Amino acid sequence: MSRIQALFNRKKNRVLNVYCTAGYPELNSTIPVMKALQENGADLIELGMPYSDPLADGPVIQASGTRALENGMTIAVLLEQLRNAGDAIQVPVILMGYMNPVLQYGFERFCADARAAGVDGLILPDLPEFEYESEYGAVIKKYGLDFIFLVTPETSEERIRKLDALSSGFLYAVSSSATTGKDKDFDTVSVYLKRLQSMQLKNPVLVGFGIKDKATFDTACANANGAIIGTAFIKAIEDSQSLPETISRFLKSVLEG
Repeated sequence: MSRIQALFNRKKNRVLNVYCTAGYPELNSTIPVMKALQENGADLIELGMPYSDPLADGPVIQASGTRALENGMTIAVLLEQLRNAGDAIQVPVILMGYMNPVLQYGFERFCADARAAGVDGLILPDLPEFEYESEYGAVIKKYGLDFIFLVTPETSEERIRKLDALSSGFLYAVSSSATTGKDKDFDTVSVYLKRLQSMQLKNPVLVGFGIKDKATFDTACANANGAIIGTAFIKAIEDSQSLPETISRFLKSVLEG
């Protein structure tokens, strides 16, 4: 059983996954940010690997990626940071990114090095399911990594079931087809989440895109196992003078109000 699966066995709902861009706001911020998230109630950490053409990301996360790249963040630097952190990070860690830089690094080498650095799972939104099944899935499984597919309100029931069968860890329910950071109509989102709930899927479901505060976190958790916060967190730490204090305050506002 993976650490992500163990987490969901232990905690069935109100699971909080926080997205942060590796190397943001400074190159060496990655581990301090992760430690502060871990200490203040994050159950999972989704680390964005910055890329120059991030198709699913809104302007805030794109800007954080640009800054991280300017800071000198690369996949190799990130994996070295994670290796050097040792056992300091105990919550499961997911790497989120795009295929181009991963393929440039070397796909199997990436999976092997990610596992050796303590990574638990991957989200690669531009990896098609056919290529996952025919080529890359076997490599991902070889190194014991969970792989998380994304579904949207427009995804057909047949395709949701297929992606659920291929996923491990959890299924990422995108709240709408817009990019990250846009406000969502959560009445409409609730109908979509109830539909997913009624399908009795294999994997737990986490909701992403548009979760920004206690109200949206609570609404998402009413019909899913938890939620993912990204843009609001990136905004919160952008000009922080003290990352531990800012992160503590932000997570407290989401979890307690």
